[in-house]
Amino acid sequence: MAPKPNPPVDSRADGIDRNAYPFQSRWLELSAGRMHYVDEGAGEVLLFVHGTPSWSFEWRHLIRALAPRWRCVAPDLIGFGLSERPESFSYDPEAHAAALGEFVERLDCESLSLIVHDYGGPIGLPICLRQPERVRRLVLFNTWMWSFRGDRDMEGKARMAGGKLGLFLYRHANLSLRVITPYAFGDRRKLTPAIHRQYLDRFPDPTSRGRVLWPLARAILGSSSYYEALWAQRERLRGRRALIVWGMRDPAFQPRQLARWKEVLPEARVVELTASGHWPQEEEPDRVVGEMQAFLTGSAS
Repeated sequence: MAPKPNPPVDSRADGIDRNAYPFQSRWLELSAGRMHYVDEGAGEVLLFVHGTPSWSFEWRHLIRALAPRWRCVAPDLIGFGLSERPESFSYDPEAHAAALGEFVERLDCESLSLIVHDYGGPIGLPICLRQPERVRRLVLFNTWMWSFRGDRDMEGKARMAGGKLGLFLYRHANLSLRVITPYAFGDRRKLTPAIHRQYLDRFPDPTSRGRVLWPLARAILGSSSYYEALWAQRERLRGRRALIVWGMRDPAFQPRQLARWKEVLPEARVVELTASGHWPQEEEPDRVVGEMQAFLTGSAS
């Protein structure tokens, strides 16, 4: 996959910190729209799948550290980062998973290691469920792959965020980025104004936030049947090396969620970061880089 020549100017690229994110931009035309991605290094493919409301910027520390030895591929999901934001796309996890699946089919690799965070789980893990022989390793960061039906805490939050009030707050108060994101950090000081700006600038207006971000809030409950179908296939995740890195101060993905992954992947190496919240790779990048390097080289205990 070669970078698309002469990409059109995108105002969302203005203000990107190129010292923190010094990667060459590449694009691929998919059925759903134009997907932006970075492809750094050479060797075994590491595929990074972000969640909401972020983009490939969240993987920058890992890409810079791992690219000298591995090929790091990090797409922006449709509508996120610098990817196209088509009106006709549904922006639910099912649609995102289909677009990412098409991206992977056109990726020049026979096997890969899959690294997912947040919504990257139900969007990226279907790659392993459909073709388990293709995925050599799994790395999970505060993510899930099951329905929240019956989880009173998650149901309550999801009903508010996914309802009419949630849509209004997402669009006009930027609830996802200005309220939920800082709240999800274990130490909010780690989300510096400069880092926060890299996420805020990708969704500068009510239309973009309502079109792209809110559908995933609605899908927390609205896509329950999809998650149940994924969870029914969880045995297909077994049989490969796995690393679970979990921010223990995450207000949404709490230890009871981690316990589910421990049951599914009992031989996984589990790293519990007691000071981190929802974004361990943002909050403790040096520790996470060290854990990733040890895991990928087989030197982790």
